[in-house]
Amino acid sequence: MSHIYQPVMLMTLLQHGGTASTREIAKAILLDDQSQIEYYENITRNMVGRVLRNHGIVTKEGKDYILSGHDDLTPDQTQSLIELCQKKLDDYLERRGAAIWQHRRLSAGYISGTLRYEVLKNAEFHCELCGISADLKALEVDHIIPRNQGGTDDISNLQALCFTCNAMKRDRDSTDFRKVKESYKHRESDCLFCEIPPNRIIEENELAYAVRDSYPVTPLHTLIIPKRHLPEYFELSRPEINACNELIGNGRKVILESDNDVHGFNLGINNGAIAGQSIFHCHIHLIPRRVGDVEKPKGGVRNVIPGKGDY
Repeated sequence: MSHIYQPVMLMTLLQHGGTASTREIAKAILLDDQSQIEYYENITRNMVGRVLRNHGIVTKEGKDYILSGHDDLTPDQTQSLIELCQKKLDDYLERRGAAIWQHRRLSAGYISGTLRYEVLKNAEFHCELCGISADLKALEVDHIIPRNQGGTDDISNLQALCFTCNAMKRDRDSTDFRKVKESYKHRESDCLFCEIPPNRIIEENELAYAVRDSYPVTPLHTLIIPKRHLPEYFELSRPEINACNELIGNGRKVILESDNDVHGFNLGINNGAIAGQSIFHCHIHLIPRRVGDVEKPKGGVRNVIPGKGDY
């Protein structure tokens, strides 16, 4: 983006006699930022434009909005309506002040383009809450635990939300995120996976780590383990699931690069003693598969119950 921002800043300085304020430069950059223009085009179509159309105040023809009854207004009436709108806006801003923008300021901060790309790529072009396509609504990178509540910029704490879901999340979510953040530190002193020796860890992120299985089913059998002590997968938070998925993907890539004989994987989780769980700290098995490692691989995980792999 520097190839756009730098020329725009220089042009702004030249147009203002060599000196321009930060706000003047920011406004100029905003006018040339297509992503922001597209964002507010979506706001226009799906929020303010829709409301005004539903009330019959405007109509829409193609990409154009038309003010109903505009042709019948005199110049004085037009100016009076502009002044009335401005007064309504000024009154609201005076009454609410900076509070109307506070949710953005609290969550503001730079997220690199590379990280933003990874979040949107992982979401596969859809809102991770409602599932709507980015073709229909602009996607935003959202902090699951907001920055102002101690949330970090780690990719496990980021998700892609359409602007509508992001707005609703801010307005309606009353979770005490301080308790959520503190819960991630929970460990059990007698838990094998809470006390993994650092030299066994082959990769980790903020909320999870990966180790080789001590009793591997196949070579390079890997365990992905959330750091917080939780018995079952179903108790993981969305950031923890994101963190585990990141390590699963990275682990698969490393295994494929280190062993050309690997042509498949089993991904397994045992939840509860009846399902075979023996260590009651959630963990995910990433098991590489090779040609001939079993006589009849058909059925895969169905074979956890004898005879059910044949169908």
